[in-house]
Amino acid sequence: MKGSQVTIDHVSKHFGDFVALDDINFVIKPGEFFSLLGPSGCGKTTLLRIIAGFEFPDDGVVLFDDKNVIPLSPDKRPSNTVFQTYALFPHMSVYDNVAFPLRLKKLPKDEIDKKVREYVHLVQLDQHIHKKPNQLSGGQKQRVAIARALINEPKVLLLDEPLSALDAKLRANLLIDLDRIHDQIGITFIYVTHDQSEALSVSDRIAVMNQGHVLQIGTPFEIYESPATQFVAQFIGETNLFDAEVVDCVPHKSIKGEDEFMATLSVPELGKQAPLATDTAAETALDRYMQVTDYEKTDRGQKVAFTIRPEKIRITLEPPSTGGRTDINVFSGIVEEPIYSGFQSKFYVRLETGKIIKVFKQHTDYMDDGPVIQWKDKVYVSWSAEDAYIVEDIEK
Repeated sequence: MKGSQVTIDHVSKHFGDFVALDDINFVIKPGEFFSLLGPSGCGKTTLLRIIAGFEFPDDGVVLFDDKNVIPLSPDKRPSNTVFQTYALFPHMSVYDNVAFPLRLKKLPKDEIDKKVREYVHLVQLDQHIHKKPNQLSGGQKQRVAIARALINEPKVLLLDEPLSALDAKLRANLLIDLDRIHDQIGITFIYVTHDQSEALSVSDRIAVMNQGHVLQIGTPFEIYESPATQFVAQFIGETNLFDAEVVDCVPHKSIKGEDEFMATLSVPELGKQAPLATDTAAETALDRYMQVTDYEKTDRGQKVAFTIRPEKIRITLEPPSTGGRTDINVFSGIVEEPIYSGFQSKFYVRLETGKIIKVFKQHTDYMDDGPVIQWKDKVYVSWSAEDAYIVEDIEK
């Protein structure tokens, strides 16, 4: 593997009274495409700048393959950074911009020429090699910046919101290019973004950050399907969130035949008790206050919260058949707002209690798969308890 393992070892950083990073501690595997994801001000860029050497932590260290790089200046670390603003030399051609780091090393001209053409080809700019930056599109400029950052053959490439200055279509195209480049060269990528769709699209793993803390680290599937906290559930995609209270917890056989437990929660916004959340949420989401193996010991009346994604909810004009399953939640309501989006429709449904929930209905074929649901229709919404997740104790 060409990339380095990067260890963030209990890193903290303050700017006056502001806590930018509070005891951050995790390991990025060699060759991973690892994303730092969160809203503005969450600490992700500060952490990237500490890894790069542009900032120093108040506490903790950063290790590249078990070597502490904190004492090293940015140019002495086996990493390079791609910035949002490109930072290209406007008077130089694409060739000369990419060649610049090698000329500083005073490498032989033939070696420089060979490597420049190799990396310009990697970012698919062969036909633009003699153009100046003002003759390039935003996406092409960013490709030049990436080639220049890679030509020194770093073990870690740091990308600080590199696509945020581009329009949506260019972002999507360049994101595919970044993923392809990562697969080809195999080094460690650390990617900072506030865009959850970007992170979900290309990352091997994601660290979701907020207010100087890492709230959850996992694969895109884990982050989306089993969020650990209310913030993660709401920040990643769209979801429905409810406050609840533990009523009971009993052994349950999952639809896959696995032994687990099912919590029954009292949910005021739903107007009745409902079976919810199995052990799929326990390993990451409940470690702070109740593991699934401890459900039988859990105090009744414990305050929790749970989330259900809109696409996990089924919407019908007739009461759904549960087939005798006890893990299906069914509620009725009125369609407040139907929104057609081509590949799917989004429905805002007001339940009998007054709570509005979001439901996504995928359009799988031209004729859809049932009667058309319209504004003010009475509908039934249902979901399996195995698709609902307890996310955190709402009193903590």
